[in-house]
Amino acid sequence: MEKDIYHNKLKNWLDSKSVKYEHLIFQESCHSIEEAINASNEPIEAFVKNVCMIDMNSKLIVAIVSGKDRASTSRVSKALSIERPRIATAKEILEQTGYMAGGIPSFSYQAQFLIDPKVTEQEYILTGGGTEYSLLKIKVEDMILLTNAKISRVRK
Repeated sequence: MEKDIYHNKLKNWLDSKSVKYEHLIFQESCHSIEEAINASNEPIEAFVKNVCMIDMNSKLIVAIVSGKDRASTSRVSKALSIERPRIATAKEILEQTGYMAGGIPSFSYQAQFLIDPKVTEQEYILTGGGTEYSLLKIKVEDMILLTNAKISRVRK
C-alpha cells in the first residue's frame, strides 16, 4: 500500500535518530486541523502546521506554526533576511520533502526550518505523520533538535 511507504520512510528515519515518538494512524483523513482534531481527540494547541515555502533560489523553507495560527511570508522574509518567499505547490512539496501535502512531518528532509516561539510553549506537538491519514506525536524539544530550526516569530 502506498501509505505504508511514507509511514515506513518516516519511522525508519526517526528510529535512526533514537527519539521517542508516537505514530498515530487513522482510517479517516487528518489533512486539515479540524479533521486531525476529530481523529485524535487532541486539543488544537497540540497541533502544528508545516507551511512549505520556496525562496528565490528554489530552496525549501518550512515555517512551523501552531495549529491555530497562519504563517506569514513577510515574517519569514524578515527572519531569514531574504526576499519574500512564495507558498510551495503540491508538486514542489512532494519533490522537496518526499511527502505529499497533508501529511508532511516537521522534519526528515532538507529545508530551512523556522519554528514560531508559540510552538515552543508546548511539551509535545502533533505533526504530519507521512500521509494525510497519520499524525506523529513528539516532544517539542526533540522536534527542535531534529530540525536544527531557528526560533523566530513567523505567525501572522
